[in-house]
Amino acid sequence: MNIALNGRPLTAVTQQPVAALLQEIDRRRIGVWLSEGFAENLNEWNVPNPFTNTYNRDLPEADFVFSIGGDGTLLETITQVGRRQLPIVGINTGRLGFLATVNPVDFKEALDLLESGRFTTQERVLLHVENTQDVFGGVNFGLNDFCITKTDRSSMILVHSWLDGEFLNSYWADGLVISTPTGSTGYSLSVGGPVVLPQTANFIISPISPHNLNVRPMVVRDMCRIELRVESRSRNCLVSLDSRSKVIDDTVQFCVRKEDFGVRLVNFPGATFIETLRTKLNWGLDVRN
Repeated sequence: MNIALNGRPLTAVTQQPVAALLQEIDRRRIGVWLSEGFAENLNEWNVPNPFTNTYNRDLPEADFVFSIGGDGTLLETITQVGRRQLPIVGINTGRLGFLATVNPVDFKEALDLLESGRFTTQERVLLHVENTQDVFGGVNFGLNDFCITKTDRSSMILVHSWLDGEFLNSYWADGLVISTPTGSTGYSLSVGGPVVLPQTANFIISPISPHNLNVRPMVVRDMCRIELRVESRSRNCLVSLDSRSKVIDDTVQFCVRKEDFGVRLVNFPGATFIETLRTKLNWGLDVRN
């Protein structure tokens, strides 16, 4: 088995679990490539690193890609995988870990399951953002959401929207979130959007603090094209695609659609979306239950 490892900077808390993880991988004689940034960080923290193969942008031929960190690390890893759709295993050394679900203490069991083929992969939909400028450096896809928000505290922005060429609405709001089903438990949820099961073929359009109280989140099919144009008193706005963000002028126009490839996340027995809702979001945590 060959794997690629990507991770975020270590902390005093994550140093020991990551060192144990690398030691176990080495013991099993697994072929490993480390992302250059992760390898440098291991050296900075004096973590024993038995692996010498590294990669920068171009992922090597691997059976799996391991993301070591939190959900933000996994989102970064997806940008490295891209169209190759290599299966991704999320090892959670972060906080919530809604996407990165494998606890470091269960890592040996996860390796056993991978080596014996006792796992499944679930394909998640990505969204693609077309824009009149190269805002995201050519990496125009994301797993969670695309957001347009204001850049100052005082003035809301106006976001004009079209659905498959038909005018939908002009949102007077602090911003707008276009979310995938995977991202429905993220920013979209915090602004009042619904939780949507990952296998549903939908996008969610959720306004952020809308000025018109009758404007509510809307669920649309993911085959739609959502066109957006912004007006702002400050003449700029903040746009973000997953964990990447940039302040731009409000002349840039956007079109959000379904990406023509997806991402494959590895699931182990017993790990389901409903179980994650209960354990990570504390659903059902009630004194009456």
